[in-house]
Amino acid sequence: MTDIYRPSLRLRPSEQRTILMVGDFIASVSAMVGAIYFWYQYSLYKLIESGLPPARAERLLTIEVPFWFYLLPLVWLLLMVESYDPHSAGNWRKTLRGIAVAPIVGLLGYSLLFTINLDPNSLPRIAVGAFLVIASFLTLGWRAIFIRLYTSSGLMRRVLIVGAGKAGHSLADIYRKLSPPPFILLGFIDDDLRKKNKSYFGFAVLGTSEHLLDIVEDYRVSDIVVAINGEIKGETFQTILDTQERGVEISRMPIMYEELTQRVPIEHLESDWVIRSFVDQVRVSGTYELSKRLLDILGGFVGTLIFILIFPFISLAILLESGFPIFYSQTRLGKGGSVFRIYKFRTMQQDAEADGEAKAAVENDPRVTKVGNFLRRTRLDEMPQFLSVLQGEISLVGPRAERSELVAEYQKQIPFYRARLLVKPGLTGWAQINYGYVATIRETVVKLEYDLYYIKHRTLGMDFSIVLRTIGTVLRRTGR
Repeated sequence: MTDIYRPSLRLRPSEQRTILMVGDFIASVSAMVGAIYFWYQYSLYKLIESGLPPARAERLLTIEVPFWFYLLPLVWLLLMVESYDPHSAGNWRKTLRGIAVAPIVGLLGYSLLFTINLDPNSLPRIAVGAFLVIASFLTLGWRAIFIRLYTSSGLMRRVLIVGAGKAGHSLADIYRKLSPPPFILLGFIDDDLRKKNKSYFGFAVLGTSEHLLDIVEDYRVSDIVVAINGEIKGETFQTILDTQERGVEISRMPIMYEELTQRVPIEHLESDWVIRSFVDQVRVSGTYELSKRLLDILGGFVGTLIFILIFPFISLAILLESGFPIFYSQTRLGKGGSVFRIYKFRTMQQDAEADGEAKAAVENDPRVTKVGNFLRRTRLDEMPQFLSVLQGEISLVGPRAERSELVAEYQKQIPFYRARLLVKPGLTGWAQINYGYVATIRETVVKLEYDLYYIKHRTLGMDFSIVLRTIGTVLRRTGR
């Protein structure tokens, strides 16, 4: 048996993400240098226009670049945080949207600083504007190169799924819906002879584990995903180890599922995996908890100030359309099942639940008023909850706080639903920015998968990126 062909240039998602950030950083540093040069030339032009000879104007001109200006490349990376998922970065539409939103958010932030700053001369408007424009075009050019490389078959992983059962089918179904595809899916192998030469979701069963080494060599497989629920035969397990020794990367179905969807596959989990992931590995450091609370206090303070400013206008709009009350409140379950009360601007008609039965909001809910629809799309209905963030009842980021009646109903039908209560609920969250409202049990399962992914992988960086993406949602008015 010859060594298996496995090109070293085939990059995993984490490596692609690193390359994306390095490229964006180089583009933003170049934009910073270009902005300083443009600022100098513009200032020189203004001096010459005032009547000074060019030579004298050059001798007299000095520009003092404030220290914070050199931090703009890092700010740019934060503004682009929504587009560092390789699946999004490989999609032209999502890439263009991310590059369009980033300078708008940056301009709004700069405008806020310019408004409250006591020394406007320390904020060079020309330089900041030039930076945002140049960074946008340079990043666009770099992303065009990345998309070209990302979709090049020579650089894409070649993946084989071991197991053509329910778990393998789920992966194939998810894969075929991704555009562009993150790798080349070659097909399945399965020891069930009844599946020989059959196809599932357009991908064939190429053989049994007995022929795995030959299949890996013939199809130049770079990655194998084990999608077998239950016990694996000793011969199959040994053959998989043999391919690993020859350079093929081996991963389990739940890990690939998370990579493709950024969700946890709750319908394909075994009890030992759940215990490892949500008991042994769910703990976070005290530093993270402290940093998260400080972020909550800072965000809660800023949000409360904005709430106070917009309160008169939103209250008037609600009163003119549908009268009192302006707010509505409900009891929700917090961390560990603790009960607390939330307050929001009212977005539905009075007595939206006149029969007393708890009903989850759905997309295009007929109970929502016109003002309420605007408030929901801009997320302004959530503003009163910043007071709860300051009080520590909820966090800026976490699973959506749900009503106890709905939790009791969902946990009867959905495995691991109560695991959402392992962490403090949030004003926004991974599920909220990726999925929105749900109307069916199946949609609730998908949203739970997002929540559990967050619980498993949460970090301060992830929290911060969710906050930034939420701001982008508000600006695009795509909330629901």
